[in-house]
Amino acid sequence: MLNEQSFEIKNLHSAYASGLDPLQVMEEVYRRIAVANDPGIFLHLFDQDVTFSEARKLGSFNLDDKPLWGIPFVIKDNIDAEGAPTTAACPEFSYIADQDAFVVKCLRDAGAILIGKANLDQFAAGLVGVRSPYAPPKNAIDPDIIPGGSSSGSAVAVALGLVSFSLGTDTAGSGRVPAALNGIVGLKPTLGAISNSGVVPACRTLDTVSIFSLSVEDAHTVLSSAAVYDPSDSYARAVPKPLLGRPQSKFKVGIPDSQTREFFGDVLQSDAFETTLNDIQALGGEIVELDFTPFYDVAEMLYEGAWVAERYTVVEDLLRDNPDALHPVFKKIVKTAENFSSADVFRGLYRLQELKQIALPLIAGVDFLCVPTIPTFYTVTDLEDDPIGPNSRLGTYTNFVNLLDLCGIAVPTTPRSDGRPGSVTILAPADQDSRVAAIASALQQKCKAPLGATDWELSAVTIGSPVASTDEISIAAVGAHMSGLPLNHQLTELGACFLQEAKTAPVYRLYSLPGGPPYRPGLLNDETGTAIDLEIWTIPKSQFGEFMQGIPHPLGIGTLALENGDLVKGFICEPCGIMGAEDITHFGGWRNYLASLSTPKHSNQRT
Repeated sequence: MLNEQSFEIKNLHSAYASGLDPLQVMEEVYRRIAVANDPGIFLHLFDQDVTFSEARKLGSFNLDDKPLWGIPFVIKDNIDAEGAPTTAACPEFSYIADQDAFVVKCLRDAGAILIGKANLDQFAAGLVGVRSPYAPPKNAIDPDIIPGGSSSGSAVAVALGLVSFSLGTDTAGSGRVPAALNGIVGLKPTLGAISNSGVVPACRTLDTVSIFSLSVEDAHTVLSSAAVYDPSDSYARAVPKPLLGRPQSKFKVGIPDSQTREFFGDVLQSDAFETTLNDIQALGGEIVELDFTPFYDVAEMLYEGAWVAERYTVVEDLLRDNPDALHPVFKKIVKTAENFSSADVFRGLYRLQELKQIALPLIAGVDFLCVPTIPTFYTVTDLEDDPIGPNSRLGTYTNFVNLLDLCGIAVPTTPRSDGRPGSVTILAPADQDSRVAAIASALQQKCKAPLGATDWELSAVTIGSPVASTDEISIAAVGAHMSGLPLNHQLTELGACFLQEAKTAPVYRLYSLPGGPPYRPGLLNDETGTAIDLEIWTIPKSQFGEFMQGIPHPLGIGTLALENGDLVKGFICEPCGIMGAEDITHFGGWRNYLASLSTPKHSNQRT
């Protein structure tokens, strides 16, 4: 029955392929909105006739041309939609947009159907979801809990199953905190990956459009259509094509150590985090405890430093001409910018750079960071008693992320013992969105947490053999360039993305070459050989030349035959290079060889 139809993208597309009419889906969307009966979710809802008209224009079902064919979505009301008001939750600021925001156009071109515009903390300043002059939306799981902000309506709409996905924005955590509070996925992409053209800024240098969905796979599918380079956005970046490949079998995960882990006395939240760490270890993750003090120091700068002045620039005219138009809590926060001088801005930049010098080496020492998305839960009553303190504490694990130029995904995990949703955020440096998604997806599949407030079951992720896009080259790494090993950074720093693990055809021999550190293997084609473990990565063609410059003699890049018959570019060794080398073919791969070593002489090879 249609009223039981899951709106996960894969399931909806399967129904369309079987003959479901998108007009029926549009009817079901509006029926679900009526049943939800929450006037706080939407600030503007398109007439049903408008969405019917959009559905009729889709043409025949074709995912090659329209990968989001017939998929309903909503956007936060600080993002423009042609002909609709943009309020940023401030009626006096409202204007009618004369065109879609760049990202909205991309999604509509991909076949997605826009249903409406959702409520938010005014001017996207808040993590609580109740700083709006309109009635705030109710948390989808427990109405006593705050919905989370600033993208409150966007998150609740997805968690209730009203639409397949939604757009939020994320400066300090607004695309992640509401996801945690409503038990859904919140994808915060690399800054600049999604255009901000047509988006009301909060902090223009730190803003990104974010994506809410019920599954990591859905969020990544949307990102594939949304991450289009926009030359008109001065902060846009051309990023690697998003690919949801297989997760790495072994990886290092940095977490806050016991001394710097903060849950503000919430023992159940602490226990839930420990449970998730066990799940990550079961997936192949090696837990590395880090002193998170520098990350917290960065986080404090976002609201206590000169970055508040960026928010001030957006509402300066209103503050001068009509200050009562602003929400009192937002007004109190943004007016602190008047206390900063231009010199303070530069002092803030200098301090941030100093903190980066401490934090970035910690990040470089692991493959990912994993943090609780939120440290604890707060109720609506808590915010009535203290409108600022809980908001600040909710940003404990989110405020530093954009200042350090990280990408991440908040993923629902095993619920707490009291039934409240569990959530962690997987983080990595910019351009590593695909690697983060692979791990986050595997974690969601393992935990199988409820999908928001729905009773739908999480669909299994089907991953074929991912391939590089036309502007990328696939590279097979067989040694020190593999994930977690000493030279992997030479790939990741150039925007390379992990695709999958594989094996060569059974015609290669592997040698441990003299010299080091870093210690390296040499792969040689030999009919007496065997299949050798490897990893396939993609690297932008524009970076391939620079990558080649770092490959020393006797190594080079040649064409390798894989076990499945495919050919891929990868590391090879000249025959002269194996003189004095140790034949380690019988180990079947470099990692197996490293695991066999136990002498101090070789201990660096394991790092």
